[in-house]
Amino acid sequence: MMQQKRNIQIIEWEDLDKRKFYSLGVFMTMTTRATVYPFTLIRTRLQVQKGKSLYNGTFDAFFKILKAEGARGLYRGFMVNSFTLISGQAYITTYELVRKYVSCYSSNNTVKSLVAGGAASLVAQSITVPIDVVSQQLMVQGQGCQLTRFKLKPKRAVATSKHKVTFGQTRDIVVQIFHADGFRGFYRGYVASLLTYIPNSAVWWPFYHFYAEQLSKLAPADCPHLLLQAVAGPMAAATASTLTNPMDVVRARVQVEGRSSVIETFKQLMAEEGVWGLTKGLSARIISSLPTSVMIVIGYETLKRLSLRPELVDSRHW
Repeated sequence: MMQQKRNIQIIEWEDLDKRKFYSLGVFMTMTTRATVYPFTLIRTRLQVQKGKSLYNGTFDAFFKILKAEGARGLYRGFMVNSFTLISGQAYITTYELVRKYVSCYSSNNTVKSLVAGGAASLVAQSITVPIDVVSQQLMVQGQGCQLTRFKLKPKRAVATSKHKVTFGQTRDIVVQIFHADGFRGFYRGYVASLLTYIPNSAVWWPFYHFYAEQLSKLAPADCPHLLLQAVAGPMAAATASTLTNPMDVVRARVQVEGRSSVIETFKQLMAEEGVWGLTKGLSARIISSLPTSVMIVIGYETLKRLSLRPELVDSRHW
């Protein structure tokens, strides 16, 4: 049940009212994604550009996109990307269930977090990759259209289409991907995604609990647990992002440029841009991950507290 071995209390799966947990979880996930999406788009463009052909960095990209494409340019592909809400719910369900399963064999919180985080990412990426493939193609349209094989129809052609503009563009990209690569095209970069996000998720949770534990030892006794968790989350995100960014660069190029080999993409990146090429988009990734982590930690921990089964509410003190 409620673990108290650490100073930071952990609410486990069996403590939750599942109906509240899922209904509040959808709102939390959507709010988080909408907040950080512009930096997700910027990260993708930075990672797939050659050298500094378009942008010199995160903030240069932000202002150039804003000037050339307006605020809507920062949200290209967002409607499609919002379907990852499904994978978000699959992620947290898998994480909690695997944690519960592993607890039967180990009481070590690091082991439970490591295994559950990796398993949750495996399930989520199986759902997310097709959505990512399409949304990333939409992300690099506009100023970044020369970075991809697929191009949107001219505005006039889209305007005369029976479909609304947003989903007309999505349909256009989906058809092009299918004609070029078949069904497999929607899972292009699947292995690269697994090699990126399974380690990222597996690393994030143990570091999150580690940092929270260390902070609890340093903080005053009356310091709110939620504040410590809100600080530990971004620290874990920055650590995980830095460790896994090289594979994230390779993943982005495989999916956007239509490559088929992770190893060949990595070799080409090293040959053309050297070790520094592996750091492309890192600042944008960290910038987007920090508020995401704060919102996820505060939102997720609050969500779990709000979702406590009624009979447990009075027995929990924060």
